[in-house]
Amino acid sequence: MNAPRTPTDSPSGNAPGTSSGTAAGTSSDIERQAHAGTAPGTERHVDAPGTGAAPGAERHATTSATTATTGSLRRVTREARPFLRARTGPMGRLSAWSLLEFGQTLIGGYAVAQALDRGFLDGAPAVGLLWLAIAAVAVLPAALATRGVFAGLADLVEPLRDGLVRRAVTRGLGEALDGGPADSRSVSRVTHQSEIARDGWGGLVLSLRSFVFTAVGALAGMAVLSPRLLLVVLPPLLAGIALFAVTLAPMAVHQRAYLDADEAFAAHTGTAAGALTDIAAAGGSPQVRERAARLTDDQTRAARSLARWAAARIVALGLCGALPPILLLLTAPWLLDHGLTTGGLLGAFTYLTQSLAPAVHALLTVLGTAGGRLVVVLDRFTRPLSLPLPPAAHPRHGHALPAAPLTAELRSVSFAYGPAARPVVDGLHLGLRLGERLAVVGPSGSGKSTLAALLAGVLTPTRGEVRWLGRPAASPDGPEPTALRTLLPQQAYIFTATLRDNLRYLRPGATDREITDALAELGADRLAERVGGLDAPVGPARLSQGERQLLALVRAHLTTAPLLVLDEATSHLDPAAEARAEDALARRPRTLVVIAHRLASARRADRVLLMDGTATEYGTPDELLARSARYRDLAGHWTPDRRTPPPR
Repeated sequence: MNAPRTPTDSPSGNAPGTSSGTAAGTSSDIERQAHAGTAPGTERHVDAPGTGAAPGAERHATTSATTATTGSLRRVTREARPFLRARTGPMGRLSAWSLLEFGQTLIGGYAVAQALDRGFLDGAPAVGLLWLAIAAVAVLPAALATRGVFAGLADLVEPLRDGLVRRAVTRGLGEALDGGPADSRSVSRVTHQSEIARDGWGGLVLSLRSFVFTAVGALAGMAVLSPRLLLVVLPPLLAGIALFAVTLAPMAVHQRAYLDADEAFAAHTGTAAGALTDIAAAGGSPQVRERAARLTDDQTRAARSLARWAAARIVALGLCGALPPILLLLTAPWLLDHGLTTGGLLGAFTYLTQSLAPAVHALLTVLGTAGGRLVVVLDRFTRPLSLPLPPAAHPRHGHALPAAPLTAELRSVSFAYGPAARPVVDGLHLGLRLGERLAVVGPSGSGKSTLAALLAGVLTPTRGEVRWLGRPAASPDGPEPTALRTLLPQQAYIFTATLRDNLRYLRPGATDREITDALAELGADRLAERVGGLDAPVGPARLSQGERQLLALVRAHLTTAPLLVLDEATSHLDPAAEARAEDALARRPRTLVVIAHRLASARRADRVLLMDGTATEYGTPDELLARSARYRDLAGHWTPDRRTPPPR
């Protein structure tokens, strides 16, 4: 099967279901904004919380976001455990280097205290200078440790980014194989979001490591100087950390809302930028501007909510960093009365201002910024992959079709493009009954278009025979081929004439009522209205590729030929429009053969023919999923082959 194309030229405000192929999405999104609610099956924009929605809806959205955040934390935590267990070695090396930082912190405050008590205040300046020299020398191993810490950090950070990139690529391929539209979110995950995760994870590891070893060193040093110091320092420190912890979940909720709003605005901007001409042509500028304004308001509202919770974090930082030194000053007389020396008091200030406060501030700052983003971004990677699911139950899947004459039949058909060339189709047997829908899938170059041309009688088999309604396709005394079969190639043919003449090209006797009904069935009625009705002149220059394909499908729908072959004739339609067109075409009493460029066409079919070179497999979608590893690969079902030999 061909990889899903990125459509290139369909206007946003034109035919429903046509696709522009912009990086952020399809122009059908813009088209739906320009004509919201005017065509069956199109989507209405639903206001985000706070954009005119009722307060109850906003509260419901906040509750949903909180629930989603709780689920995010569970998913991220569940994924993190095996990742960390597999990296106990790098974490052990980080801890070993960090012990030097612990020692430097412990020695620093204690040396200042001893320099005063045993040196300068005791009339021995040389001893005081010696203790200060010890404090200075203790900094050197800690500086050496910094180099070791950063070297070990790479063993924790880079594997995370590599794993996220692999996961994003897997998700993107799965969505593409499921026939989804081109989407910039996969690119964002591979590039921008994976870098956010790497930087956030690296900053969190560094800050957490520094806080743990620095805080333990400082608190241990104060306990050595006087255990009462802990009574003064620990309460505000723990209160600040507790307050900060309370803000984690709400901040994650609002951080998620902000990123979602930013992502929605970026997607809308990218789609609109790729379809400016089409928006202007369709008169959709006011709707697009209105949508952009709503998305901007969403971003502003999310940013303000984030800022309010950030204020609570400033209070937490004040409790942890600023309040302990103030309390130490206020309680200094009591501490000195209970045995704390002057040097010990200055040493405690050294621990607080030079070690503990900076470490706490760094940790809470990283948790409050990079930590929140890290959880939200990692959740985007840890959500279950949206890989293609098995096809939905179909009333005819797995059951024999009712007896009906063979519309088309291939008897031991082989074909090669030249006497010495390898055959593209080799000894193929195939029978198609009236009312059957067949999807032909396979990688590029596997012979799908050649098979379509053989079925339509455009190519003559090198060996074997093609038959229509029991008669040889090449029979000179048979009816005209156009009465028996219709072939729609990928490049739709529209000539300069009225819309009516274009649509009646294969059936000149079609009435206006039949044409109007066909336009409505395939969702092309709005396109007909836009160009000016059935009497309006149209030409290829006025229409996008998607619109030309849509009109060609309407033309084919009007024919009475019992065999209709679509050779990627819906490649420029979005998945919803493609499904609508195929279902409408299949409702007529005919045999429908779809050369599929999306696996969704195969799931809708009664039977699937998988072509891979001269090798072929045939069956219902469920049967091929069960027995064909090649089909599962195409469908994104990466499971081991069950080794069941295909039926012959």
